Amino acid sequence: MNLEQPLMGRRKLFRRFAGWLVVLAVVPAVAAGLWFWLYAVGAGPAGAETMVYIPPGSSFAAAEDTLVESGVLREDQRFHWLAAASGLRSRLRAGEYAVPAGASPLEVLQLVASGRTVARRVTIPEGTNLYQVAGLLADQQLLAAEDFVAYATDPETPARFGLDSPTLEGWLFPETYHFTRGQSKEEITAALVRSARQALEELLAEHGNGTGLNELEIMTLAAIVEKETGRAEERAKIAGVFFNRLELGMRLQTDPTVIYGRQSFDRRLTREDLRTPTPYNTYVIHGLPPGPIANPGREAIAAVLDPEDTDYLYFVSRNDGSHQFSTNLRDHNRAVNRYQRR
Repeated sequence: MNLEQPLMGRRKLFRRFAGWLVVLAVVPAVAAGLWFWLYAVGAGPAGAETMVYIPPGSSFAAAEDTLVESGVLREDQRFHWLAAASGLRSRLRAGEYAVPAGASPLEVLQLVASGRTVARRVTIPEGTNLYQVAGLLADQQLLAAEDFVAYATDPETPARFGLDSPTLEGWLFPETYHFTRGQSKEEITAALVRSARQALEELLAEHGNGTGLNELEIMTLAAIVEKETGRAEERAKIAGVFFNRLELGMRLQTDPTVIYGRQSFDRRLTREDLRTPTPYNTYVIHGLPPGPIANPGREAIAAVLDPEDTDYLYFVSRNDGSHQFSTNLRDHNRAVNRYQRR
């Protein structure tokens, strides 16, 4: 009797059985892997580019909820598995992201882990006051306007930036900045103040300081010059007028300081405004107000450091952006009658 033949048959049967077991084990694994991979690299929801903001301190679950609510992800357990498998679960970073239309879950995950946040452009024009700066920051959803105003007017805030000033008015330098959502008010403010300090230091190095004014007084007078004229050729002349008046002990009598003291940014001044005492009303007080009334640009600061030497004591608007200058009150009144009262 040949015993090898049945033994060989049993071996073939075992190999076939083992092969089927492998197939039965591998096929589902391959299918599951393909199902998972197609999810990871598959196109996300169609549409336009979507801006997504993940607040600081967000957990992975909170970040995922934000992505789903924004419409760039569909709610799916596989996103949890993808984040864990890729090692990116703990590396998601807060901020605002521009998610392309149709981005796959893997691309969304990589973008939020990259920290490539959107920079928001903020341009602060010369002569803007801190209340207007707060509005510009709020327009870009960077800070709440009331929070910034409260911080900038807190008497303790200027000292944090090494400033001897009643508020941050005058030190929020007019320039174009790029900030990202989630930056703190301290970080944003530090950038504005740093630019102001740098500009002042550069101009002091260029022009020197023969004015007898300290830094706060320089910025205070520069802010007044900035608000009085938008014409570059007049700034040094107007600065000269104010120095002449200060030297003679005359009041500066400049309307922009009254406006600032009365917070009357949206109406015309009245005679009552001119007579109402405030720390900033230069029709009432002698000398400079206690601090700047706006944020001056480089040219206005330079004009104060290098004023034009003239005998002028008065000026009045010609209503075309320029001013008529006078050396005496009689000529000034004639100019007022000609350009204003008429």
